[in-house]
Amino acid sequence: MDTVMLSRLQFAAATFFHFLFVPLTLGLSVLLAIMETAYVRTGNEEYRRIARFWGKIFLINFAIGIVTGITLEFQFGTNWSRYSEYVGDIFGSLLAIEATVAFFLESTFVAVWALGWNRLSPKAHAVTIWLVAIASNLSAIWILIANAWMQNPVGYAIRHGRAELYSFTAVITQPFAWNMIAHTISAAYILAAFFIMGISAWHLLNKKNVSFFKNSFRIAVTFALIFSIVEIVQGDMHAAEVAKYQPAKLAAMESLWDTTKSAPEYLFAIPDPAHERNIAEIGRLPGLLSYLAYHHFDAEVKGLKAFPKADRPPVTLPYFSFRIMVGLGTFFFLAALLGFLFRNSIETRPGLLKMFLFSIPLPYVACEAGWMLAEVGRQPWVVYGIMKTSDAASPVAASQVAISLAAFVLLYAFLGLVAFYLMWDHARKGPPDETALPEPADEEVGYA
Repeated sequence: MDTVMLSRLQFAAATFFHFLFVPLTLGLSVLLAIMETAYVRTGNEEYRRIARFWGKIFLINFAIGIVTGITLEFQFGTNWSRYSEYVGDIFGSLLAIEATVAFFLESTFVAVWALGWNRLSPKAHAVTIWLVAIASNLSAIWILIANAWMQNPVGYAIRHGRAELYSFTAVITQPFAWNMIAHTISAAYILAAFFIMGISAWHLLNKKNVSFFKNSFRIAVTFALIFSIVEIVQGDMHAAEVAKYQPAKLAAMESLWDTTKSAPEYLFAIPDPAHERNIAEIGRLPGLLSYLAYHHFDAEVKGLKAFPKADRPPVTLPYFSFRIMVGLGTFFFLAALLGFLFRNSIETRPGLLKMFLFSIPLPYVACEAGWMLAEVGRQPWVVYGIMKTSDAASPVAASQVAISLAAFVLLYAFLGLVAFYLMWDHARKGPPDETALPEPADEEVGYA
């Protein structure tokens, strides 16, 4: 493999591993804030215990997410220096805002929250986790705005051989970015909700801490239902944005080779990129692709053959990633609807509980499939229509990248095993009996 491909694999490995932890941080921070707010409003001590229990998992997940995220930004200097040189005026400013505003706010208040259980009043403590949730999601918003600019560059001008920013407002307000933000953050909220529901289901199946985990389940399933509906509605909106700004990606994710009016949607096909065709096409729905992309059954949809071969994205990965994402998104809505309907008697329904237990990995799969579609579908461009990936890599030896790639994989494998073991171990043990714990001395407790 050459330097470009090895650098792409290294960045993909770091991104996909990092994204195992980001969605849970985003969603769990909001759910923790809701749990603590319920405690403040009702005075029910169980909500406080619920927040503390899930909060420990949040902190483990948060720590690993921070460690794996830092290496991503370093790679823009080590592996993608030509990219940084060409678009750093735009991309770098967005990352700088994310780090200096959102990340520092998030890191500061997560420490205050973690150490403040017996040092802050319940209201003040609830405020800190809301600040963590706001900062975490704000951090994600800036990162997604930066990625959206790579997908659909706006507000720039090419001067002196590089892209320079001329309209910051255009960059941060473009619809493509906010559709991407809504889509990604909704997916993160679904992941966090299914994570809580799955672990709660395991304890309910084993008849452990029934009231505790039933309340956890009820909070999470309501959250899951709301954002699974948002995801379906918003997914349709985002697909229209892709059709407008990235028609080659749309053709790849539908394996559409010929430009077609009233383009059909196939439930399943087997792409054959070598011969520019599909080997098989099953479940033809006339005109549906045209309607989904342009909201008109007779609209023309460009096929892959309308683009030069050098500008076409791969087909197989985007095609199957899209179907995995859509199929799982439909499942999440149906599962959340069932869970919501039976939320008050969920402990008596072992079949549903087992479904939620075994569903824990599925939102992770859906999130990774979504990123696969977004990033592979953008190829061969690193900045769509402006800079190709082959022109963005650093001028370093392939052997150097291969060594660092191997080191990343080994390190991430170790960190992943440690992180998931710690979360699994804490989740398996369930909440401690806090009534048996000694209360802190009066002089150690302060109230804000």
